[in-house]
Amino acid sequence: MTDETLHIQAIDAFIAATETADPDQRATLLSRALAPDIVFWGPLGRGVGREAVSDFITEVVRSHPSGPCRMVRTTRVDAPGEWARFGWCYEDAEGRVLLSGTDVVHVTLAGDIDEIVVFAGPL
Repeated sequence: MTDETLHIQAIDAFIAATETADPDQRATLLSRALAPDIVFWGPLGRGVGREAVSDFITEVVRSHPSGPCRMVRTTRVDAPGEWARFGWCYEDAEGRVLLSGTDVVHVTLAGDIDEIVVFAGPL
């Protein structure tokens, strides 16, 4: 399996975790995608650990005033070595884009994301 394949699998599992309202399914997906001590640099600050990422998904992604929204990967995964980046958008139930951005992730040799840096909005 190539490094790029590992990166894509981890990123897509992370995105799938944002899609589910089921906390157990989210925890399973996050355990496939993220290292236990993941460092998450999000729009609300820095969090550490899978639970911090799960809390962000619950509080921000799943609890949006527009109702449950979804995160969609909008670009291919660009994966030079141990780093990867991808574009995303956050859309409401009707498919309207509420926010878009780019995430940069560091992926371990085992294929787990151990750092995510979220860049929300245009540069």
